[in-house]
Amino acid sequence: MGSMHRRPRLALTQGDPAGIGPEILLKLLAAAAPDAPWTPLVVAERAALEPLRPVLPEVPWDRLCSLDGMPSSAELDRIEGGDGIPVLDPVGSARSLTFGDSGPADAAGALAALDAGIALVRCGVADALVTAPVSKASIAHHHLPGFKGHTDYLAAACGLERYGRDYLMAFLAPGLQVALLTVHVPLREAIDTAVDGAAVGEALDCLNRHAGGRIALAGLNPHAGEGGLLGEEDGRFLAPAVAAARERGIDVHGPESADSLFARASRGEFDWVLALYHDQGLIAVKTASFGLATNWTLGLPFLRTSVDHGTAFALAGKGVADARPLAEVVEATRGLLDGRLPKRR
Repeated sequence: MGSMHRRPRLALTQGDPAGIGPEILLKLLAAAAPDAPWTPLVVAERAALEPLRPVLPEVPWDRLCSLDGMPSSAELDRIEGGDGIPVLDPVGSARSLTFGDSGPADAAGALAALDAGIALVRCGVADALVTAPVSKASIAHHHLPGFKGHTDYLAAACGLERYGRDYLMAFLAPGLQVALLTVHVPLREAIDTAVDGAAVGEALDCLNRHAGGRIALAGLNPHAGEGGLLGEEDGRFLAPAVAAARERGIDVHGPESADSLFARASRGEFDWVLALYHDQGLIAVKTASFGLATNWTLGLPFLRTSVDHGTAFALAGKGVADARPLAEVVEATRGLLDGRLPKRR
């Protein structure tokens, strides 16, 4: 993750510039004290920040210092020492922007910011990467057909090949930590993965390797199959995968009935739940902490976190977006950097 500064430096990327990303970054800066226990490195287009001046007068605009290119740690130290906030424009060209309407230039700007953020953490200038939301649809339509989100893009940039084996999407919410066996795939495909004992085993290995603790595997069928009465998959495929993982030294239990598992985990019985598919895990996370959970990508060679909400195009540019979720992500990122997170029993 690079050499640690006196205060951790977080590279904050704009997400889709036509969404609420630029606004919540600026509100985060407005709320952060100059002596906060972390320092920001904003990666956002001037074209997305400047139009927000009229609706965000509380932002310390006079402290924003534009960078000419990829900065060195020494350059950032000088800016921060003078109470400045470094801002890197990943595009560097003037253009008009319509909040709420993501076009080709916005999709390109989102990717350019992400690429710059990756470069900053990989070279050690920043200690962690915190990403604002992008529009999967805009990027897929205008630039990268098949784009499914930050997670796979970041993994590919780092040479990671297979979701589950090499990297996982995980969420940190107060009292609940959840990782996903499958992410943005149709439910039928997710079920096929859930009954693949090798895939389940690889995901348990990945979760144990990068997070550890006491893990519970969610069941597929109601009551984890009720001994075969409600489906045979849990007993035929999931239970053997759990037994094999335990033989490898992983503290894993299950498959556990998913209807009660998340409540049990929130009460401290387990550190992690490995959910089998997107909604099984995310319904629990968002019910427990809607908008305030932290998306953490396990397996990358650097720390990357994100908010768990979208671009909110309908709110963009109006000065009304809520920056509390991003502030929670920053706090969780600090916890991951200093070892307070992930929580373990």
